Amino acid sequence: MLFQDREDAGRQLARALVKYRSRHPVILALPRGGVPVAAEVAEQLEAPLDLVLVRKIGAPMQPELAMGAVVDGEQPLIVRNQDVIDLTGVSEQTFDGICEEELAEIDRRRERYLGDRVRSDIKGRIAIIVDDGIATGATTLAAIRALQKREPKELVLAVPVAPLETLQRLHTEVDAIVCLDTPQDFGAIGYYYRDFRQVGDDEVIAILKRFPAKKMAAPAS
Repeated sequence: MLFQDREDAGRQLARALVKYRSRHPVILALPRGGVPVAAEVAEQLEAPLDLVLVRKIGAPMQPELAMGAVVDGEQPLIVRNQDVIDLTGVSEQTFDGICEEELAEIDRRRERYLGDRVRSDIKGRIAIIVDDGIATGATTLAAIRALQKREPKELVLAVPVAPLETLQRLHTEVDAIVCLDTPQDFGAIGYYYRDFRQVGDDEVIAILKRFPAKKMAAPAS
C-alpha cells in the first residue's frame, strides 16, 4: 500500500477507526510525523488531539538504531532496549548522556508546541495512539508504557504501516491495534509514502491550533 502523504494516511486510518467515534476517544499523536496523521483521525472522529512527547535514544554511531526511548511526564519514563545496548557496547555513562540530550529536546518541544495548553485527561477514556508508521517499535513501546500509567479505559495503537513482527511484540501491551499495511520486507516508513517530507515545528503548532483544548464529553460507559 502506498499513501500519497500523511494526510492521506490519516484519512484512511480514520475510516478504519470510525467505530470509536461514539465512544469519545482521545487522540494522542507522536510528534512530529504522527501529528498530521492524527489530525485527520481526530477530525473524522470528532475527538480531542494531544501529544505524547517521546524521543528515541539512538546509538552513538548509528542514531537510527534505538537503544531505548524516553517519554515526557512528571517522572520521565525510560525504556531500555538491552539487546541493542549490549550489541553496541554502550556504557551507562554514554546512555545516560544521550538520554539527557533527548530529555532536553522533549522540554523544548513541550514549551514550543504546548506552552500552557491544557492537556487531555485520558483516565477512564479510550486513548488512541497515532504515528505515521512504526519500524522497530522502541519509541512506540515507551509511549504505550507511559500512557498505561495514566489509566485509560482502553489503549489503542493506530498506524498506517508497520512490520508484522513489531506489531506482534506490541500486541500484549495494548487493547487493540489498527494497522492498514503490514509488509513482509519492510525497509523504512518513508518507502510507503509518495510525499514523506519532514514535518516542522511550525506545522505541528498550526495543527494543534485547529484543535484547541476543551472540555471533553463524558467517557463511554
